[in-house]
Amino acid sequence: MIFVAKKAQTETADNASFTNKNGDQRGKIIIRTSFVGIAANVFLAAFKAIVGFASNSIAIVLDAVNNITDAASSLITIIGTKLAGKAPDRKHPFGHGRVEYLSAMLISVLVLYAGLASLTESVKKILHPQTPDYSVAAIVIVAVAVAVKIVLGLFVKRTGEKVNSESLFNSGKDAMLDAVISAATLVAAGIYLWKGISLESYLAAAISLVIIKSGVDMLRSTISELLGERVDAQLANDIRKTVISFPQVQGVYDLVLHNYGPENYNGSVHIEVPDDMDAKEIDVLIREITYEVYQRHQVILTAIGVYAFNSKDPVALQMRNDVQQLLSKYPQVLQMHGFNVDNEKMILRFDVILGFDAKDRFQTYETICDEVQKQYPDYKIIIVLDADFSEAAE
Repeated sequence: MIFVAKKAQTETADNASFTNKNGDQRGKIIIRTSFVGIAANVFLAAFKAIVGFASNSIAIVLDAVNNITDAASSLITIIGTKLAGKAPDRKHPFGHGRVEYLSAMLISVLVLYAGLASLTESVKKILHPQTPDYSVAAIVIVAVAVAVKIVLGLFVKRTGEKVNSESLFNSGKDAMLDAVISAATLVAAGIYLWKGISLESYLAAAISLVIIKSGVDMLRSTISELLGERVDAQLANDIRKTVISFPQVQGVYDLVLHNYGPENYNGSVHIEVPDDMDAKEIDVLIREITYEVYQRHQVILTAIGVYAFNSKDPVALQMRNDVQQLLSKYPQVLQMHGFNVDNEKMILRFDVILGFDAKDRFQTYETICDEVQKQYPDYKIIIVLDADFSEAAE
C-alpha cells in the first residue's frame, strides 16, 4: 500500500494501529458477551434438566438440551473470534477474518441439529405418551427461564448487530427462539393443569419445526456470505463520494470490494480523469485517493485503474452524448463509462453495464455493438460488457 508522503505514511500507520485497537475491542466485546451466554445457559440447563426429569416433561427436558446447544454456540463464537483475530501470515496474507463465517455456520448446524433431535424425541412421545407431573416449582422455574432468555437473547442479538458479528447475532436469535419454546411449555402446562389435556409433545414437535426452519435460514445466510455477497450499498456510495470529491476525478466506476471477514475489505476502482493529465499528476492523485479512502472507510484500495476523458475534443464529447442517447433505449443498460475516442487510430471504446436480471444480456450486448458500429462505420468499436458488482451509479 503506497501513500503520498512520509507524513501520510505515519498517519496511516497510526490509523492502522487505531483500526487494530478497534478490532481488538470488537473481539473483547464478542468474547465477553459469549461468556455471559455460556454462564446463563449452563445455569438454566441444569435447573431445567432437574425439573424436566422430576416432572416427566419432555418439553422441559428438550428445553434444557437447547440451553446446552446455546452454550456450545457461545463457545464456538469465542473460538472463532480468537482464530479470526490472528495476524496475517505468509499463507493467509489477508488475515483470518473469514473464520467468523465458519463459526456462524457451525452455530447454524447446531441449531438445525437441535431442531431435528427435538422433533425426533417429540414424535416418540406422541407415539408413546407419558403423563407429565407439573409442580408449582417447575412452572416458576420455567417462567423465570423465559424472562432470562428474552433478556439474554435481546442483549446478545443487539451486541451482534453493533459489532457486526454473525455468530453473536445467530446466538441471540437462537436464544429468542428458546424463550418462545419455554413460553410454549408454560402454555402446555397451564392447559394440562386446567383441562387435564397433555399437548406438550405436539407442541414440542411444532416448536421443533420452527427451530429447524431457523437453522436452515441461518445456514443459508452464512453460506451466502461465504460465497461472496454484493457489498453494502451505503459503504459503496460513501467510497464513491470520497473518490469523486477530488476535483480531477470526472467519474468513479467498477468499484469491487473483497470481504475477508467482517469490516475487512480490500478492493479496486476505476476513475475517469482528463486526458491531458500526465503520469506524475495521475500518480499523486492515485496515492491521495488510496490514502483518503483508507482514512475514512478503513478500506484498502489495492488498485486504481484510469480512464482518459476527452476533455478538449468537442467531436468526442458529441459522440459520447450520442452513444449515451442510443443506450437510453435499452432499460437493461445500467451505466456507460470509460468512454474514449482516439481519432488518430479511429478507435471508439467504452464499457457498458447490463443488469444481472436482464434475460438477454449477451444478445443485448451484441445488438448494442452492431448499432454503435452502424452509427460510426469508420471507427473500430471496442465495447466491454461489464458487471454491476456494487450497485452501478452515475
